[in-house]
Amino acid sequence: MDSASAENTNRLKPLNDLSNEDQLLISMCTLARERAYVPYSNFKVGAALRCDDGTIFSGCNVENASYGLAICAERTAIVKAVSEGKTKFTTIAIAGLNNNQFVPPCGACRQVLSEFNNPNNDMIVYLYQPEGSNVVKTSVSELLPLDFKFNFNTN
Repeated sequence: MDSASAENTNRLKPLNDLSNEDQLLISMCTLARERAYVPYSNFKVGAALRCDDGTIFSGCNVENASYGLAICAERTAIVKAVSEGKTKFTTIAIAGLNNNQFVPPCGACRQVLSEFNNPNNDMIVYLYQPEGSNVVKTSVSELLPLDFKFNFNTN
């Protein structure tokens, strides 16, 4: 999502207008981005995920010589949270930069975020460009409106 389309949909928000809690989330995803292991692409992404109890888990992307084994920052944060017994999330912030554009989650990350999204309390997603003064505010349902849900009923 580039800055122009973000402005057209009124999703572009000044960073200073966010709550202190959300500004902290932005700081944490930016710090996580600096820890990214990206020897092949040099494409750093960081994420910070807030649980419903206020706990925050951060993650960065980790590449591998076998590209398919890489893991994105968003999924790293989710896996860390789930491994600690947390499965209810309210907000995720993602820091990345791609030719002066905001970096939204990839398709796989959107589906994983959707797995833990509560449609009655849609998870907020902030996209941030490091050293920028604005964020894009969106939600999991907006990023993946037709998510896959497994139907256990075999009839």
